[in-house]
Amino acid sequence: MRIFTSKTELSFFLSELKNQNKTIGFVPTMGALHQGHLSLIEIAQAQVDIVVCSIFVNPTQFNDPKDLEKYPRPIETDIKKLEETRCDVLFIPSVEEMYSAGESWDLDLGYLEKVLEGKFRPGHYKGVTQIVKKLFDVVKPDVSFFGQKDFQQVKVIEAMVQTFQLPVTVVTCPILREPDGLAMSSRNVHLSVVERAQALALSKTLHQTVAAFPESSIADLKQQAENFLNNSDGVKLEYFEICNAETLRPAESKEEKSLIALLAATVGNTRLIDNIILK
Repeated sequence: MRIFTSKTELSFFLSELKNQNKTIGFVPTMGALHQGHLSLIEIAQAQVDIVVCSIFVNPTQFNDPKDLEKYPRPIETDIKKLEETRCDVLFIPSVEEMYSAGESWDLDLGYLEKVLEGKFRPGHYKGVTQIVKKLFDVVKPDVSFFGQKDFQQVKVIEAMVQTFQLPVTVVTCPILREPDGLAMSSRNVHLSVVERAQALALSKTLHQTVAAFPESSIADLKQQAENFLNNSDGVKLEYFEICNAETLRPAESKEEKSLIALLAATVGNTRLIDNIILK
């Protein structure tokens, strides 16, 4: 695996490969890699010639400086995992390499940045699009791979790609779960043993929603889920929504072509998100 810290050197290296008609796949991450991240690498390997992974804890997408400060950064472990997965290229730039002083970014994401995560973490997706656009400009991937767990992020990236007419295909990869159902997340390391057990209420709610979907109205499904989570020990619910999976607007009918249930909750001091496709 080749490791780069310089935009210029990485760009030159990849342009040489492109000149050889190699297809480039890209998996941007913030590190603290788990099997969910590695599954993105494996999916990419089946679709492209060269897989590039980036690790960069992006400061512009954190609302809370404390959250940024405590974000896990086990870089040596991450490198070992990527080597074992046979990733081709790793890009680990510094903040100074990616941002210049006094830099600004203003991309109007409209409705998408005002709901769900955008509502609870204002400015978050502006930071996401800012860094992903920068990384796309360096890597110039043919295909980029993102996890379904942050479904709203995928929709935001798709909107950005469309706005700038970027020649990159965005692929959404399935959520990987622990054997007990908990969605894999870099934040799970912050859960105590008790909190880890309490966090299972999130995936349990989503699977209950799937089971009840054929017989229940959207309003009833939402009410049942909120009641269950609000009565679950240690869980502080932020939102549970059933949305159109294309627009992320609240679902008005079960007849809509594609539907998704999304939630966010805090367990202990750890904020978790999860979702499940209903239709």
